[in-house]
Amino acid sequence: MKRLTYILIFMVTIQGVQAQTEMETGFQLLEKGDFSQAENFFGDFLKENPDNKTAQICYGRAVGLNGNPHKANTLFNGMMERHPDDYEVRINYYESFLWGNQFKAAEKLYASLVEDYPNKFGAVLGYANTLSNLQKYDMALYWIEKALVLEPGNTSAITSKKYMNLGLANTLVQAQDYDEAKIKLKTIFKDFPNDKETLLNLANLYLITKQTDSAKASYRKLAINAKDSVVALNGIALAEHIGENDKVALKVAMQSKNKVKTIDDNELKEKTFERYAQALIWNRKFIKANKYIDGLSSQFGDRNWVLVLKATLGMYTGNIKTSLQYYDAILAIDSTSFDGNLGKANALFALGRIEEAYAATNKTLLVFENQKDAQGLIEKINVQYSPYVQETASYSFDNGNNLAYATNTTVNLPLSTKVQSSVNYQYRLTENAETSAKANTHTATVGLTYALMPKLKVVGVAGMNNAQFDGNGYTQPILNAKLVTEPYRLQNLELGYQREVQNFNTDLIEREIMMQHYGLNYNLGSNVGLGWYTQLMHTKQSDNNKRDLLFTSLYYTALRKPNLKFGLNYQYLTFADQVPTIYFSPEKYQTGELFAEVSGKFARNSTYRINAATGLQQVEDDDITSIFRIETNLKHQFTKRLSGALYGKYSNIASATAAGFQFTEIGIQLKWLLKKQPIFSTM
Repeated sequence: MKRLTYILIFMVTIQGVQAQTEMETGFQLLEKGDFSQAENFFGDFLKENPDNKTAQICYGRAVGLNGNPHKANTLFNGMMERHPDDYEVRINYYESFLWGNQFKAAEKLYASLVEDYPNKFGAVLGYANTLSNLQKYDMALYWIEKALVLEPGNTSAITSKKYMNLGLANTLVQAQDYDEAKIKLKTIFKDFPNDKETLLNLANLYLITKQTDSAKASYRKLAINAKDSVVALNGIALAEHIGENDKVALKVAMQSKNKVKTIDDNELKEKTFERYAQALIWNRKFIKANKYIDGLSSQFGDRNWVLVLKATLGMYTGNIKTSLQYYDAILAIDSTSFDGNLGKANALFALGRIEEAYAATNKTLLVFENQKDAQGLIEKINVQYSPYVQETASYSFDNGNNLAYATNTTVNLPLSTKVQSSVNYQYRLTENAETSAKANTHTATVGLTYALMPKLKVVGVAGMNNAQFDGNGYTQPILNAKLVTEPYRLQNLELGYQREVQNFNTDLIEREIMMQHYGLNYNLGSNVGLGWYTQLMHTKQSDNNKRDLLFTSLYYTALRKPNLKFGLNYQYLTFADQVPTIYFSPEKYQTGELFAEVSGKFARNSTYRINAATGLQQVEDDDITSIFRIETNLKHQFTKRLSGALYGKYSNIASATAAGFQFTEIGIQLKWLLKKQPIFSTM
């Protein structure tokens, strides 16, 4: 809260009309706030009139308000020894503690003063301001109301009340009591209609609570002149971004940039240029943003706000290591920079340096207590490393009269930021409605994921698969091992081996076909929305058959919110031996399809995802047929620890059974975080 120094209007015993007249010039200097000249004036006056109490008080005030509160305090302390019961001396002595920011000491003194002089306006006002500086806003407001009873409409008291309400509102925002903070801010408008500071604080509060329409309304009220219009446009651009209207945000930022050219305010120009650069980044106009930021760097040098823009651009384009260097440079200049501290924490998190990210975020919270974005990052990391249990139940059927009921239980237990363990159990009952054949499988596995270094981890899973059918059964070991890495920014690579038992339907379960997959998955992203995903897999089977699979997808992300992605898929599949009476095993199988995926929110805590594809398939040299598949998922976050989802799948793409195959699956999923935070220490 902005601290104000109040000049109390006081009357002292006038030692003669002549002395009063001679000091009139000094009084005017004090009243105008020209404390340096007032100090010289009363200093000279006291050389001729050393015992004049009025001059002594005025000199002490001039000294204190001219930046030397300790000297003023000493002067008034000397006067207290000579005039211990003089009200004017006492109140000026006590006020000198405020000038020196000694609020605790002033609080006790003022408490005594208002007890002795409960009807003295200056004493009550001083006590209220002291409490305000100590951030005891509720008590401060109580005493400021008492002051206004003594002098209704007093400008100093009303102004003090405004800043007390601003301070209290800020405290409430930090405590995330947003509704009460809004009430406190709106009370200020009774005395100061459309007050600029209050409108800015209210708009910021609306941004925090994502009430973007209300935020924009507050900014529009602010726009009463050219300068404030630019401030308002900058705020509206940010509100549009928070409201996920980035194209509008860029248009508004452009208006602001054009408007600020005619305004002689360098600080406002810098903030406006910064907002425009941010809007370019939000709209993923990275080449233009990079060029514009380089221009700002040439014009203004590597000021902190320019470095923040460079770091932000790096975060959006996946150049995280460079961003981290910029954040470190920012903190070297200003260790308390919010953008530097939280930006560094986000960069470390993105780089997979989790323990360092924790430390950087907690450091941010030490400087900016209860800051919502920093708390959000802590919560995000906690969710990633908190133990959880997930339960999935599904029902599937196909046009071969095969039915399946399955449940899958997973317990994930991160032991540290580098080591995560998991236990999984799956039960699957399959049957054929035409032949009445039934089989069930029990699969239990334990897994371990170890991060060798940030962005490089190994995953190992081992377990047993037990199958029971027609009075017979078998048990087979299953394995899964893979290496997951990001060889370069915007790239992901997985190399893996998997040993599993074919369990799609009853007939295949009875044949006890073991499959060993050797695979590679590679994804290449870009900053222009294009991406390329490829999967290669070679499979050896226990029946001596072999299979090779190529799947590749070229996709384009057209929208971010909601996320809209579409592209082309191609798949090539070949088996060494053809055993069509047992399972689908063509020498050559190809598909080509167009796909689209859209995902986003449809309510505050609810999300959706729809993926659909259609195209053509060809088995061997047979006629080309059409294919269609769709997958939907609806998820709801009931609480911070409990979420649930419904999903459905349909496909007529040829698979393990045969061409002309149609498959449908529906399911439900629940996920419960066992704790709000990891079981291991994060410090």
